[in-house]
Amino acid sequence: MILAMSQWWGEVLAAGAFVCYLLATLANRRMAPDMLRLMLFAGWVLHGLMLAEGLLGEPPRFGFAPALSTTVWLVLAVYAIESRLLPQLQAQWALAGLGAAAVLLSEIFPGSTYSHVASVWLPLHWALGIASYGLFAAAVAHGWLMQRSEQAMRAGAQSAAGVPLMTLERLTFRFVEAGFVLLSATLLVGWLFAEQLYGQGLAWKWNHKTIFSVLAWLAFATLLVGRAKLGWRGLRAVRMLYAGSGLLLLGYAGSRFVLEVILNRL
Repeated sequence: MILAMSQWWGEVLAAGAFVCYLLATLANRRMAPDMLRLMLFAGWVLHGLMLAEGLLGEPPRFGFAPALSTTVWLVLAVYAIESRLLPQLQAQWALAGLGAAAVLLSEIFPGSTYSHVASVWLPLHWALGIASYGLFAAAVAHGWLMQRSEQAMRAGAQSAAGVPLMTLERLTFRFVEAGFVLLSATLLVGWLFAEQLYGQGLAWKWNHKTIFSVLAWLAFATLLVGRAKLGWRGLRAVRMLYAGSGLLLLGYAGSRFVLEVILNRL
């Protein structure tokens, strides 16, 4: 009965978040700015409650789609803070559409259930990993805006982002640096405390998740060194950012997608 109520409540939250995001996307140009911000904020709150219901429900659930959904929710949280500091930043419609897609995906693929957590530190390990996902996703979003602004500048048009190119570049690499720190902490914790996190006999293994995560770490390290020592900027830096983020995406979300969807091993 409790499980049924939890599922029902989660579906209501997901439906509300999806509708708010969708309205913010489709009616972006016709909606008053204050109403648009309110709609986006309502979707973000309902989205967060939906994620909390999945992670804290009975039993808790997690998987590739909830991981991606949490990442998008964190990006929206970053944008909410940034929009206060940089009111001219214009990305509501794109982020609202991304939020609607993330909510829908996590409803279709709710993930695996976890009846037992091997260590009380495992949620912290997950939180570090998901937070790094969110920061790198924010970096990708800013890199995309930076790329569009550079193209507009070369065409002699006004930047669609509403923010100077140098500001976007600086923000992009701030997110990369913060994400790199959290990704390093995630890998270090997984390496040093694997048995405490996942159970006796489950030490560090070179599986798909580990290999892609380490490759992503190397790509981001190369990007930061290249920027600091070789002055990498513009398209070259953005391409390396995309490459590292793609590898990171394949690390957890990609491997879980194969297990949950292709192999049907929940």
